[in-house]
Amino acid sequence: MSIWWSLHLRREAASVPLARRLLLGTMETAGVDPDVSYELSVALSEACANAVEHGGDAEASEEYRVTAYLDGETCRIEVADAGPGFARSAAGRPVAAADAEHGRGLRLIEELADHVYFGNGSVRGGAVVSFDKIVKWRPDAPLALA
Repeated sequence: MSIWWSLHLRREAASVPLARRLLLGTMETAGVDPDVSYELSVALSEACANAVEHGGDAEASEEYRVTAYLDGETCRIEVADAGPGFARSAAGRPVAAADAEHGRGLRLIEELADHVYFGNGSVRGGAVVSFDKIVKWRPDAPLALA
């Protein structure tokens, strides 16, 4: 069995814990291991905070989108906004110095997830942060593979 949900959230700080609580509730109900759920929720919080802070000026877009997929043994989360997108280094990675005030959240997402993609939107611009993690299930998980 698989489940997915998508949210369109206002670019306000209060939207970050809302997205996090929805993810944690979904993971708990599905039977995902709490440690995996926590790591995903921290990564989601960082991606949402990035969208809130850098997702465009007030006139360009007042919202961002969060989509989560739980399918089989993988959870994939995508956060997209309408901001300027990511500046890239010559190697194609988002630019942020290790000791910079900004950019540490992106590194945290990389540490918490199994696969991460930082991209720029194709049509309307903006940034896309997509990450996935292999899911561990609780023994009593209602959605675990049989």
